[in-house]
Amino acid sequence: MNIEPSAPTSKNPAAQFAGDVWLDPIALPHESDQTMVVATVRFAPGARTAWHSHEHGQYLRVTQGVARFGGRDGTTIEVHPGQTLYTAPGEEHWHAAAPGCFMEHIAMLQNGEDPAKTTTWREHITDDEYNGTAQA
Repeated sequence: MNIEPSAPTSKNPAAQFAGDVWLDPIALPHESDQTMVVATVRFAPGARTAWHSHEHGQYLRVTQGVARFGGRDGTTIEVHPGQTLYTAPGEEHWHAAAPGCFMEHIAMLQNGEDPAKTTTWREHITDDEYNGTAQA
């Protein structure tokens, strides 16, 4: 048994995030057969991810604020504290803080065979996509 050492908060890269987004790891694999990754992610108001997908899908549990999530079909939904969003393996999506409020979620996913390829990043979302006014 070990109490895990605290990892420093890191700011997520501008290539994959617009606005200020910070990451605090909770659980990372220790052994070669472990794949679970869990982190707390905090978004400044209006901050957002680029389009992306996860090899094994992802669970996001909103803990504070209001989150926005969008899919390639043009759907944009809001998720509130206590709600968990699941995205299926390979499903392209984005997530963000709603305007005017910070948002925090706990991200849970499994690394792929090559952890560097677990998440496939794409282009940044547009303001119309963020606002839910984009045409699908």
